[in-house]
Formats: sequence, C-alpha cells, structure tokens
Amino acid sequence: MKKSRGRTGRKRRRKHLRSFMDGVNCSHKLEYIKLKKWLKERGFEDSNLKPAEFWGTGRGLMATKALQARDLIISLPEKCLLTTDTVLSSCLGEYIVKWKPPVSPLIALCTFLIAERHAGEKSLWKPYLDVLPKTYTCPVCLEHDVVSLLPEPVRKKAQEQRTMVHELYMSSKGFFSSLQPLFAENTGTIFNYNALEWAWCTINTRTIYMKHSQRECFSLEPDVYALAPYLDLLNHSPNVQVKAAFNEQTRSYEIWTNSQCKKYEEVFICYGPHDNQRLLLEYGFVAIDNPHSSVYVSSDVLLKYFPPLDKQRNAKLSILKDHDFLENLTFGWDGPSWRLLTALKLLSLEADEFTCWRRTLLGDVISARNEQQTLSITAKICHFLIEETQHILLQISQLKRNKKKLKKHLSLVEALRLEDLKILQKSAEILGNLNVATA
Repeated sequence: MKKSRGRTGRKRRRKHLRSFMDGVNCSHKLEYIKLKKWLKERGFEDSNLKPAEFWGTGRGLMATKALQARDLIISLPEKCLLTTDTVLSSCLGEYIVKWKPPVSPLIALCTFLIAERHAGEKSLWKPYLDVLPKTYTCPVCLEHDVVSLLPEPVRKKAQEQRTMVHELYMSSKGFFSSLQPLFAENTGTIFNYNALEWAWCTINTRTIYMKHSQRECFSLEPDVYALAPYLDLLNHSPNVQVKAAFNEQTRSYEIWTNSQCKKYEEVFICYGPHDNQRLLLEYGFVAIDNPHSSVYVSSDVLLKYFPPLDKQRNAKLSILKDHDFLENLTFGWDGPSWRLLTALKLLSLEADEFTCWRRTLLGDVISARNEQQTLSITAKICHFLIEETQHILLQISQLKRNKKKLKKHLSLVEALRLEDLKILQKSAEILGNLNVATA
C-alpha cells in the first residue's frame, strides 16, 4: 500500500509541475471569448491554439494538440488583418487622402489605433483593442534612470528611438488637428504624445510583414505593416523555425512550423536571428540563453589598453575606421569575434610591423608576440566588461529596492545584463584556455 501511495503522489506532483510549466489556460476569460467570437465572424476558425499564461514568457498561445514539423499553426483571413486598407476605408480615409504632404503608412496606422481606442464601445475593433497591452517596455517607454543602465550601444539607440518618436509626434500635430471635425473632444487631448507612443509601440512590436503597393495618399516610406489579432499572441523563441507569409490563394496570413511542439506546450515563432539588444530595442524583451546574443565593445573601451603615445595610433584608428573595424566588435558564446581580434591585432602592431597592416585585416599571423599581446589585451577587456556588468547589476539591485515603480523596467535591463555576464564569463573561460595553450 505504501508503495502505491508513493507512486500516486509522484504522479500527482509531476502532473502539477507539468501544468505549472506548460501554462495556465486563459481561453475562459471574457476578453478572449469576445476576441474569438469577433474573429469567427470574420472567417477565422482555430482548433490548434488557445491563450494561456506561461511562467517564463507571460501571455502566449498553447498547443491544443501535438504539432509536427510542416504543420499549419495558424491561418488568419485577410478580413481579420488591420492594414492601411482598413484605415483608408474608415472615416479617417478622406482626411488622409486630402492631407499634404502625405502622411506615412506608419502614422496612418497610429492615428487609426488612437482614434479607435478613443471610440471605446463604438469601435468595431474593440475586442482586439481590449487584448492589446496597455503599456510597453520598449526603450522609448523607459525612464532616463533605467536607460542609463543599458549597455552603451543599445543606450545610444534607445535615445535615438526616443528622439525619433518625439519628432514623429511633433511633425504629425498638424495632421492630427485636421481631424477635429470627427471628434467632439479636442484632438490635442486625444492625439497626445503618450497616445502616439502607445500606438507606435503597438505597431513596432506586434505587426507582421505584409507588403502593399505604393499609393499616392501616403509618403514614400514602405507600406509593410499589418496587425494580426490573435496571431500576435505568439511569442518569440530563437530556437524554433517557422515559415510565414500571406497566401494569395487562401487570402490568409499563414504560419507553418518547422519544429515539433507537444500538446499543452507554448507554441513559439521566431522573429528573426536577433541578439538581445535588438530584441529589447524593437520588442521590449530579452530571450534567455539566446544563441544569437553578443556583448558589444565600444571604441572607447577598445583604446583603453593601448598607449596614447603610440606614434602610429592615429593611423591605426584611421585604417580601422576606413575598413569598418570600429563597429560590431563583440564577445559571443564562442568567445571574442574575429572582427574584435582583428581590430586588436592591428592596434597591437609594433612600429616595425606596421607595414603589415593589410595582412592583419586579411587574418594573417604577423608574429607570435602580436598574437600573444592580442590575446592578453582581449582578456583584459573581457574582465573589465565583467566587472562593469557586475557593478551595474549591483546598482540595479539597489534601485529595485528603492524605486519599486521602476521594478518591471529594471528587471528587463537586469535580464539583459545577466545574459551579457554569462556570455562574458564564457568568453573569459575560452580566453583562459587559449592563453594556457599558447603559453
């Protein structure tokens, strides 16, 4: 009897753990019931997926049956997609056509989202709007205190992103004002900066690529956006492969999997082979153990370990700049990149070796001394970045205790920095083995 109870208990514990890891079914929630009903009215039928909350990724879609490679995950009819065609056929269409200079497809979609959200119960798109995130974690939404903790390359791009969205808002204020006849409330209140930031993040993080022909009523920017209700609940994994495209025959956007997925597991798609900095910048999240991730080395850090009195220093920098060797210098899971080592080899050339700089860029070995110094400086840079990352992680830990309102955003930067630390520690281990081998 004891043995039987023990086995039953183990089964029960395994079942509980599996359900915890697989996710919690959310298809009974009212917002999803309304969304599925709304999609069904537009011709969408689905039996493969259901909304769920997952421990690692949050909201996503769960497989209701085992999926095999080359299975169709989802087929979303054209009627369900929100595109610039949707915008032009709405009450906004005539205002967009009349406005000069023409607005961009992006601004047209942003305007539609803001207007429909403002319409509330009257909006035909309300079931979709109700499941969209209320807030985002793209860098444009982060507080300055949080942005300052990002690694230098992504920090710079985050500041550029914020400037770009602000300029987009300022340049669109005239067009927003022209829509006043459509609203009882002042357009300045409806189409404010926060509203545009939310709409921009919705489009930037959730659209699928779907090319449309160029139209005179829009600017020359590519019209390649489509919001795909329900489909956009699929989360990213760098470890899966899918085939995704609009099917002209079925007039549906289809996603086919090239990977297997067990029943009740989360179904993933891949947004592309992006590193974590790109994922954070474009989508507002970080992928754990992302094989595409790397840690970038700035030119300032690069030069930290070279004597400023080196007579060839400026000439070396000029060569690196001319041959595009001052950007995309990285540490990865497999150690320092070839580009980083090449840049350091060139900077390590002695005066009597400097004439060999072309051979260095081609990957030739110049001397044993040059090779050894390059490895030594690479290891120093790696350890410097490890210490810097650990220091930033300590700051984040303290801020999380003192600024609880920023905890969600700080946790995101912390996740990025922790992934960087793992990569740097792996690189340090590889460099340590290389130094032992060449000693």
